[in-house]
Amino acid sequence: MRTSLGLLIAGTVLTACTRATPATDPAPARDTDAARAPQQAAGGDTAGGAGERGAAPPRPRPYNRVITRDAETRRGMFIVHRVGDRLYFEIPPSELGKDQLAVGRYTRAPAPTGTTGGFGTYGGDRFLTRTLRWERDGNRVILRTPSFSVVADTNSPVHRAVVNATYPPIIARLNVESFGPDSAPVIDVTRLFTTAIPELQAIRGSIDRERSFIERTLAFPDNIGIEATQTGVPAPAGGGGGGGGGGGGQGGAPRVAQSVLAHWSIVRLPEDAMTPRLADERVGYFSNDRVDYSRPEHRAEEREYIIRYRLECTDRREGNLCYPIKPIRYYVDPDTPEWLKPFVRAGIEEWKVAFEAAGFKDGIVAADAPANDPTWSPEDIRHTVVRWLPSTVQNAQGPNVHDPRTGEILNGSVRMFHNIMNLQRSWYFTQASPLDPRARKLPFPDSLMGRLVQFVVAHEVGHTLGLQHDQIGSSTYPADSVRSRAWVARMGHSPSIMDYSRFNYVAQPEDNIPLNDLIPRVGPYDKYAIMWGYKPIPGADTPDEERPVLEQWARMQDTIPWYRFSSNNAFGATGTQSEAVGDADPVKSTTLGFRNIRRVMGYLVDAATDPMGDNSDLEELYDRTVSQWATEANHVATLVGGGTVQYKSGGQSGAVYTPISRARQQAAMRFLNENAFATPSYLIRPEIGARIEASGMVSRVTNAQGRAMNTLLQDSRMNRILEQEGLRPANQVYALATMLDDLRRGIWSELGASRPDIDVFRRELQNDFLSIIDRKLNPPPEENEGGGGGGGFGQQRPAPVSEDAKSHLRGQLVTLRQEIQRALPRTNDRATQLHLQGSVYRIGKILDPRD
Repeated sequence: MRTSLGLLIAGTVLTACTRATPATDPAPARDTDAARAPQQAAGGDTAGGAGERGAAPPRPRPYNRVITRDAETRRGMFIVHRVGDRLYFEIPPSELGKDQLAVGRYTRAPAPTGTTGGFGTYGGDRFLTRTLRWERDGNRVILRTPSFSVVADTNSPVHRAVVNATYPPIIARLNVESFGPDSAPVIDVTRLFTTAIPELQAIRGSIDRERSFIERTLAFPDNIGIEATQTGVPAPAGGGGGGGGGGGGQGGAPRVAQSVLAHWSIVRLPEDAMTPRLADERVGYFSNDRVDYSRPEHRAEEREYIIRYRLECTDRREGNLCYPIKPIRYYVDPDTPEWLKPFVRAGIEEWKVAFEAAGFKDGIVAADAPANDPTWSPEDIRHTVVRWLPSTVQNAQGPNVHDPRTGEILNGSVRMFHNIMNLQRSWYFTQASPLDPRARKLPFPDSLMGRLVQFVVAHEVGHTLGLQHDQIGSSTYPADSVRSRAWVARMGHSPSIMDYSRFNYVAQPEDNIPLNDLIPRVGPYDKYAIMWGYKPIPGADTPDEERPVLEQWARMQDTIPWYRFSSNNAFGATGTQSEAVGDADPVKSTTLGFRNIRRVMGYLVDAATDPMGDNSDLEELYDRTVSQWATEANHVATLVGGGTVQYKSGGQSGAVYTPISRARQQAAMRFLNENAFATPSYLIRPEIGARIEASGMVSRVTNAQGRAMNTLLQDSRMNRILEQEGLRPANQVYALATMLDDLRRGIWSELGASRPDIDVFRRELQNDFLSIIDRKLNPPPEENEGGGGGGGFGQQRPAPVSEDAKSHLRGQLVTLRQEIQRALPRTNDRATQLHLQGSVYRIGKILDPRD
């Protein structure tokens, strides 16, 4: 389905747009390279600069004097020439005035270091996305960066005002060195990639042109590629300002330059623009947005369009499904370890069922790179590749390159860092090993690790298809259902592979869940979301004509809760928790999760001990297990002052945000006091500590407990509870004063004993309680950057917590001090006496820091 909406943006007819980073013209600079001398002598402009006022116009030279016999030439969207150290673009007349997209990624970059700072990036990280337009102006070519964020219909009177208000900034003004046989201008673009052009450069600050140079060029039908080394120049010692690449430390540390190998891909944007589809907050797509001044509403209307592939039907069908004109094809990186390639393919093709829900047969397919095709390259924009990167980063990413005008995805390469396997190993061990005997001893068998890689590939492919994280998914399944063999076989333990719901830690060994069903897969929400975003709507030729059908599909969420979407913890909503399973009832699910963690602690030493190795696996898995415990405890804490969310259109009845009931909040606090703030003794393993560290067991456990306590005392959470007290009947609200009373009594429960005896773990937790309140009542001073001006050195930054909440916290400290003073005479334990006396002193300093 294609259409032209006739929207004029910066002088170009477009169908959709995105905000572009504002561009600043680079300062004029002279090119003094000897190769430029003949033309400079003739008075021409310098490459990348505006030239001097009154200079003679540039004089193009014969083609064979510019593109000599020594030229290395590649033909594609542009003809790209390298002559010595010079890089030339020969731009076909058909490409002038057309919109293109520059995408910059690091090929090699210095990772952060502990001594000299470091650039802080990794190969594959993106540093640039910018629209380009090449325009010929006599014997010069002007490179502009148009914006697509402000639009008006070309038939609207306001469109002229929009054009005048969106004049595209100029990146460079380049002399035409020669003309090709078809009158194509030939320009020297070396400086665009080897000097400090703010809109294009890959490294911060100034760039040393003597240490920056073109490495390689590529040319394909729809894009060209340039790789260059850029070296950033460090700022002079003692001088502020942006040195290249971060470089330099403090206290006389050596300041060093930073170099990166950067790759720029310049991509042709489709001339036949795809019809965009309006975004909806109820369905989780990434989107582009624009302000449309020609809409009939009495305001400047912001319109958002989802990011998706163009997928259109042929006449060939199989039942109710059509074959696409151009299926979405993902290639498996030839550099992927051979044993993992079948799992990568399976991760890609998990999405076939989702595209069947959208009406397409083989809408997405996996393929191997051609073995004997020297023209095939992963840098070709036509080829989407699941790349395997040799990196210690424990991560994977699913970026895409898309048309900023319409949201059409042009390329969706997945980046799999090799060490993602280590992260999956750790998560699966802590969450699922009680149900999977294969995971109770390192290393995992290849069959299990491959299946974990498949899960990651499928998740990242979902991002490249345009989908956001769906954090609400796991809370739409009843907690008991994720223990049901029949349920998880049909529905999975979360409705979306885009949820951060990892492995089924709620299920118990006696539930006998099949091992493959412990791992997330493309689920009901994913099928629904792909249907909503990709299914053709017959008879609808514009985004507005699609809206009635899209609204009907979105309202399916009213009766099918696992079709709902939320990407973040809106309203403190317990249903949007990251890393959760069964969080419709976090208390029940965490109770079951804690049982599994007890089981893990029983065999952790045997699982992670290598008779021929060191104790690094033991330390990592122990830390991961404690962290998993803290994550699950924190899910319960979000119930307090939390709520649920279901986004709705204006035509749907009922609330969008609904507070959690008072009874559920109180039950959550009881659980935390009894199971999280009471010392979890099963996590304390001196025999492990003796193998991995000289000390640290106390802080490891209390830091885990502190995550839940910090959540309860979040500024926004306390402010929200106070607001609810003013909006709802008192018997429906878990009042802040009551919540803080319950927390204080749980953290300091020993004060009520006839003979208080507080061990080291509880003393540390109680100290953390005082520290958290101290930071809220007495936030640290904010140092004035630069040492002068502004609000004055040492001025305290305002704390976001409300003054009303601060009064409640002060009241808690006053009450606590009284309780401690009454308990002190009853204790005979010296450590407890010193701790309580010190606590009284600290409370006094918190309440009156000037004392």
